[in-house]
Amino acid sequence: MTNTNEHMLSGIRILDLTRALAGPSCTRMFAELGAEVIKVEPAGSGDMVRGISKLRGERSLYIIQQSLNKKSLCVNLRDPEGLALVKELVPHCDAVVENFKPGIMAEMGLGYEELCELKSDIILCSISALGQTGPLSHKPGYDYIAQAYAGITSMIGEADEAPHIPLAGIGDVSTGVHGAFSIAAALLNRARTGRGQHLDIAILDCYYHCHEINVHQASGSGGEIKPMRAGRHLSYLCPAGIFTGSGGNIVLMGFMHHWPDLCAAMVRPDLVDDPQFATDADRLERRDEVVKLIEEWLATFSDVHSAVSALENHGIPCAPILSVEETLSYPHLVERGTVRTVNDRIAGEFQIPGMPIKSSAYPEVPDYRAPTLGEHNREILRDFLQRSETEIDALLKAGVLVCGDY
Repeated sequence: MTNTNEHMLSGIRILDLTRALAGPSCTRMFAELGAEVIKVEPAGSGDMVRGISKLRGERSLYIIQQSLNKKSLCVNLRDPEGLALVKELVPHCDAVVENFKPGIMAEMGLGYEELCELKSDIILCSISALGQTGPLSHKPGYDYIAQAYAGITSMIGEADEAPHIPLAGIGDVSTGVHGAFSIAAALLNRARTGRGQHLDIAILDCYYHCHEINVHQASGSGGEIKPMRAGRHLSYLCPAGIFTGSGGNIVLMGFMHHWPDLCAAMVRPDLVDDPQFATDADRLERRDEVVKLIEEWLATFSDVHSAVSALENHGIPCAPILSVEETLSYPHLVERGTVRTVNDRIAGEFQIPGMPIKSSAYPEVPDYRAPTLGEHNREILRDFLQRSETEIDALLKAGVLVCGDY
């Protein structure tokens, strides 16, 4: 069975035992770059997200977004015969990706050692919230659980209020990308050494990897610096953060070498040489004064767009704060394919986040589609496992395989 959409990862085959977001984000990277991804879904309702975002009848927009160009095999994993089918597929694949709670794969007879018996150079990528090892590894978890343990949640929100959480799958998706990169690296390593390996990718580790200065400042200062959320503004550079303008808000970065340009934009050249505002440290000590100066200037504009234009004319990094609705038609995002329009055969036309990787060798966005539940049962068993139509019919009748319309 070959992939008809030639792309940079065509010829790579992934056995996808993931669900929810972190794991599917990993395998989505492969699928959108042309790899053949066999998504194994549990009977009877498949990936749990098939029940989310059902805005167009029974079709889940969530599953469409995460499953473009994947093939769905829906099998009863609690049935020995169903599990045997999955094991038979392993020798035909380059890598296996899973995001079960640590230990579940081994209980299923699909641990790394067992997989190596099926294919000696197999690559197994295990994605979890808190890792395959360590005192917390036994805990179930999601993005926000790992975020809390990583010290990230403590950095979000106003200083004198409870922390906030971002309404975006930042940890899940970034972990999926880390997982995809690790598999790509393992494939290169296998080509050089002939060996596979087991990759342990945790949302916790990926979140912790996102700390820019918090960790080294807390450690390097011997505990004198205690990183904490600072609301709308950065705690270590000034001015930098969210500023109120006329009819909206602006993200503005006027720190370090941008400060003289910001002073020029505000027609306040006197501030450049003012010792009270000379350095970022000076400005941090007087941050409330700096914010007041900037917001009073922003208030002189009729709207946010005019203020952004004035800032841009002086080369100052800035942006309006777009709502999700505004992003759907924002020219830059639409032109780059950051916002992507898909036309699903069941749900029709709607927009999803596009593929972040842009390639000069493959400039066209393939017209990928998302599978219905178990859509490729027959194709996969016939082409890979040499099952006859009669045998496949019997498996369907026995409930070992399951198909759905959505």
